[in-house]
Amino acid sequence: MKHKISIIIPVLNEASIINRTIGSVLSLPYDGEIEVLVVDGSPYRETLKAVARGDVIKLAGSRGRARQMNNGASAASGELLLFLHADTGLPEDALNIISSVMGKGDFVAGAFDLGINSSRPVFRLIELGASLRSRLTKTPYGDQAIFIWRDYFRAIGGFKEIPLMEDVELMRRIKKARGKIHIVPEKARTSPRRWEKEGIVFCTLRNWALITLYSFGVQPEKLAKFYR
Repeated sequence: MKHKISIIIPVLNEASIINRTIGSVLSLPYDGEIEVLVVDGSPYRETLKAVARGDVIKLAGSRGRARQMNNGASAASGELLLFLHADTGLPEDALNIISSVMGKGDFVAGAFDLGINSSRPVFRLIELGASLRSRLTKTPYGDQAIFIWRDYFRAIGGFKEIPLMEDVELMRRIKKARGKIHIVPEKARTSPRRWEKEGIVFCTLRNWALITLYSFGVQPEKLAKFYR
């Protein structure tokens, strides 16, 4: 049986790429039903205004990725939720993979391996590090396209509405509740734009520092000022 999948895309100032993202998602092969929900955190709703398709569910919310994703999850009707960043592309058979993996009944959530849309060799090292980390810790990040059963997501309380690390916090809560998380070897490919804008070394070291500090108990509100 193919499960209905709700694809939730939280956005902020993504008018230039949102239609490409939606088109890519809707072109994926899948015999089951899907719905796409775009949740805009900008008060001006530029991204929502740019959405060309009429079959996309458009939601206006207050800024904050965790809050936006929770809003999308509340409006979703699919049995499975897939949280997708606007600058991330899914592997070709992503929806069938999700339905197959979750249909086995062993897992409550999952994500894909991290891919980065660049031919630069340094990004292969970053991908390798992310893959090893995900498999060792079973704590995927949001740019790996996290998917989860809708009822389980709601029962566990959704994303904690914090300014940073909402993905890590949710995964840790799931593990604490003894839920199983699956890492799919196919890659969700995210844009290198943040690394290219901030510098690869700085961005990578900053990300490592933030997750380390969070692991030692530093509050996300304090960490958020270093991640803009």
